[in-house]
Amino acid sequence: MTRSLGPSLPPPLVERLAQRDPGARLGVALPFVTVDGHGRPHPMLLSYLELRAYDTRTVGLVIGARSRSAQNLAERRAGTLLVIEPDATVYVKLRAVDGPLPVDGGGEYGLGYFLLEVEEVLEDSPADWEGAMRITGALRYAPTPALDAPWARATLAALARPRARA
Repeated sequence: MTRSLGPSLPPPLVERLAQRDPGARLGVALPFVTVDGHGRPHPMLLSYLELRAYDTRTVGLVIGARSRSAQNLAERRAGTLLVIEPDATVYVKLRAVDGPLPVDGGGEYGLGYFLLEVEEVLEDSPADWEGAMRITGALRYAPTPALDAPWARATLAALARPRARA
């Protein structure tokens, strides 16, 4: 059963997405859904390395600037982040404030930065009739990236602080 938590990230979700320890959640994939030009959902997978919550209402995202997801986000300004792990099932509806902006050191990787605003946070929990059914594992990938790889350093640097065009 889904319930709205309102237009801001709760503190535990800010902490989860704040990149205080970027390596701690590497290997966990986060689905991110944009809307394509035909009104259909367009999914992609992110890592915890590619996004950062700055506060309860502001999130940074670094993805391929020429990807379909980036194009969809630039044109329709809407995306939904899914955090689906054993301890949390949350859907974060986001609105693009700006982007894609260039990423220093990310040019050869085609990276772009988006500044996103949280519009609504939905929390999903089992209904009474579902009994003890629960999410038992996160969506995972391997091998995990090295945090000192050039693209990872560029991504982390781009997400160090929120930014938008003046």
